[in-house]
Amino acid sequence: MPEANPIAQTKAQQPVLFLPHGGGPCFFMDWPDTWDNMAAYLRSVSHTLPQKPDAILVVSGHWETDMPTVTSGSHPSLLYDYYGFPAHTYQLRYPAVGAPHIATKVTQLLQQAGIPAKEDAQRGFDHGVFIPLMLAFENADIPVVELSLQQDLDPALHLRIGAALASLREQNILIIGTGMTYHNLRHFMTADPRSDAASRQFDAWLANAISLPAPQRNDALTHWQDAPAARICHPREEHLLPLMVVAGAAGTDTGVRTYTDTVMGKALSAFSFGV
Repeated sequence: MPEANPIAQTKAQQPVLFLPHGGGPCFFMDWPDTWDNMAAYLRSVSHTLPQKPDAILVVSGHWETDMPTVTSGSHPSLLYDYYGFPAHTYQLRYPAVGAPHIATKVTQLLQQAGIPAKEDAQRGFDHGVFIPLMLAFENADIPVVELSLQQDLDPALHLRIGAALASLREQNILIIGTGMTYHNLRHFMTADPRSDAASRQFDAWLANAISLPAPQRNDALTHWQDAPAARICHPREEHLLPLMVVAGAAGTDTGVRTYTDTVMGKALSAFSFGV
């Protein structure tokens, strides 16, 4: 019997992704056309990967803690952390299992990089996790762990956190950040030419920043507040910071915009690194 070829058995490194997660459970409501393009993009994500991941690590804009914290339960619940939506959206299910051993690995990598970290066996998945994954990985057959953002919202720290976790990609673990490139809820639902134009300005800046070589890219992201219309688009930056983690985990890989759309007048994008 011929020997197995170890090169052929080696899995390719996973890319890292920043995905828009929409507004609440928007993809599962009767909301004609508004979110269709984003839903179609999310459904296409798994087909862009080199192979099926062994696990997924998600950083959502909906969980903040005083130190990096990782879900470590075997069967995390779902947190329906949205309000005022139809009753059926509180019955949505995404039965992906957790991955305690991956949670421990994440915690150890962060600690080895000098970043205090801990596990939380009780925390469930917020809608920044399960809503986009219901489209991107609808079979719920890949273990998932979630990593929190830091309450200080320091972009440089979140880039460091991502860099500390970059080696997971070589272990066939897919790192995803979910948020929105525009997240001013006061203006999102309002037809306002000024905020619409601001979203286009910031989105164009962000797409250019992501395409830069890694040192310049990370410097631009660290100083994102200096970008055109930055604070109009993000009065508070928790929905942008998952992108910082993803960019840190990208290492020297090039970033590309993989989705762009206008939703309710606001420009929105998704990005991938290492595809």
